[in-house]
Amino acid sequence: MPPAVRRALFIGSALLLFVVLVGATYQGVTTALERRRFPHPGRLVDVGGHQLHIHCAGTGTPTVLLEAPARAMSSVWAWVEPAVARTTRVCAYDRSGLGWSEMGDQPFTPAAVAAELRALTGAAGEHGPFIVTGAELGASFALLYASSYPDDTAGLVLVNLPGPESHPAPEAAGLAISPWLARTGVLRVLRNLSNDAATLPAEGAGALTTFLNRPDHLTRAAAEIARWDDVVNAANAAPQRRDMPVTQVLIEGSNPIAVLANRGNAQDVATAVARAVQAARARLPGGT
Repeated sequence: MPPAVRRALFIGSALLLFVVLVGATYQGVTTALERRRFPHPGRLVDVGGHQLHIHCAGTGTPTVLLEAPARAMSSVWAWVEPAVARTTRVCAYDRSGLGWSEMGDQPFTPAAVAAELRALTGAAGEHGPFIVTGAELGASFALLYASSYPDDTAGLVLVNLPGPESHPAPEAAGLAISPWLARTGVLRVLRNLSNDAATLPAEGAGALTTFLNRPDHLTRAAAEIARWDDVVNAANAAPQRRDMPVTQVLIEGSNPIAVLANRGNAQDVATAVARAVQAARARLPGGT
């Protein structure tokens, strides 16, 4: 190899290493600052070896549980949760490894999500039966919860439920490499994932943007996306109680985070949830 080529390769490698180190330092410093700026708004509750984050608001029964779509976390419900809280109690939470929730020791499996949510509500003192509301992949998790715990489920609200032939949003296809891009600060520069949250209320947008640039959050999100077909197929095949009330909400848009970040869409979801709550109350003895 000619000396000039070797020298060019050496200089290029050195520059690349320098850029990576600068990016990693930027990522680390920014993440540390964001931890202080966006502390968890709810509670961290032990579910057996690790803690899950849950944030509840409002009063009344039945309580509504919110299951976030793929890549997202509790903050994606920043428009929906306060609207529902005017009607009844509502709880948004972060699945294991997402948002403020800790990663458990066990690898991700679709069935574990329902079991951990049941453990979380019990340990947090939140009582069912619940109206379980999920968006996109979260709707599939809601179906799995209702199948596993039918007596603990008063109804389902399913937003853009994935069908058997569904696929994750196009931008989610590259999610497997996103944790590595996050570690070097590339995602913060490109903002190709975090822009989706921009139209949420300020605190929700800031928190979700933060985690969409965090390698730990993205690693778990990638694990869920990798099992997309398993989750969706298991949910669609899961037996449901014959009298289970189900409300389906269809909203245009292939990006589930951007869909819920739209205030008008969020109001449509909150209205559907409020109707499901009123219907559940009417089925109670003496209900109105």
